Amino acid sequence: MMKADYKKYILHFKQPAGTSRGVYTERASWFIFVFDSDNPAQIGIGECAPLPGLSPELNAGFTERLADVCKNIERYRDLTPTDLAEFSSIKMGLETAFLDYQNKGTKIFYRNEFTEGKRGIKINGLVWMGRPEFLDEQIRSKLNDGYTCIKLKVGAIDFEAELALIKKIRREYGAQDVEIRVDANGAFHPAEAMDKLKALAALDVHSIEQPVKTGQHDFLARLCKESPLPVALDEELIGIHSLSQKQDLINDIRPQFLVLKPSLHGGFGGCREWIELAGASNTGWWITSALESNIGLNAIAQWTYTLENKLHHGLGTGLLFTNNFDSPLYLENTELKYDINKTWGLSSLLND
Repeated sequence: MMKADYKKYILHFKQPAGTSRGVYTERASWFIFVFDSDNPAQIGIGECAPLPGLSPELNAGFTERLADVCKNIERYRDLTPTDLAEFSSIKMGLETAFLDYQNKGTKIFYRNEFTEGKRGIKINGLVWMGRPEFLDEQIRSKLNDGYTCIKLKVGAIDFEAELALIKKIRREYGAQDVEIRVDANGAFHPAEAMDKLKALAALDVHSIEQPVKTGQHDFLARLCKESPLPVALDEELIGIHSLSQKQDLINDIRPQFLVLKPSLHGGFGGCREWIELAGASNTGWWITSALESNIGLNAIAQWTYTLENKLHHGLGTGLLFTNNFDSPLYLENTELKYDINKTWGLSSLLND
């Protein structure tokens, strides 16, 4: 008979991570452990990583639901798209834990060229918000490391200063050399959004994620139709659970891209529904992690590779924490790769 338990773990950032919603210095993750009562040594581990300020489940009895799921784990062995719809991170944690258990705790869920160490996943270089000199330092570091896709968080400092930094990149690197994506996290006021998008488009920016706050569907639809800069939806997808709701959102707004985070958008099953709808409407998409530890990142990366999407993905967050878990994941030439000779270091999670 299958059993389950969970444990909370605090991840500490190496340096403060700034967004328009505030600055992170630490974040909590909860880890689900599933095992058979007759063979407790074979453990499947999954990470539930809701984000404060973004994940509605944190205000909907998250820990109580997690405890109930563990108590009644047999009920969730065959997850359906509607199971745990309002608890995206718990659903992703369960999906991962079951995959890990089925693969005897190896943390290898799919046998392919990625997990065989032969191919990598192209990722963007993430630049966090901060003072202009801090932004400039990060940008320079990413470009020196050879990144050909840079993602900048915008909306925290003066917009003209942010434009100046992008202009500085464009003086040295054309759009064919470095793709620039920006993420406003909903920071732009509707009255100024179109002008800002035009200014960014003039600098050959690739796209902007979530330019305005969520819930303004009519305005977002107009932006997507009239803006010269492609718009990618991110936070807008949170809380949209049913297939019909997802279809309606895409039909109503007609975004150019979706940014999919399994921990926020319904786990792997929920994201797979978004991808199918995006394909039917000629909407682009890419996958992004949501500040998970290497356990969650490993699951997202392996799943992402199976999707065969050649765009850059946002999976470069494994080096953010001081107390992350040693894993086979590593960065090489701006690709996320898997070292088949590297073992996991989970003593801090399993023994504390």
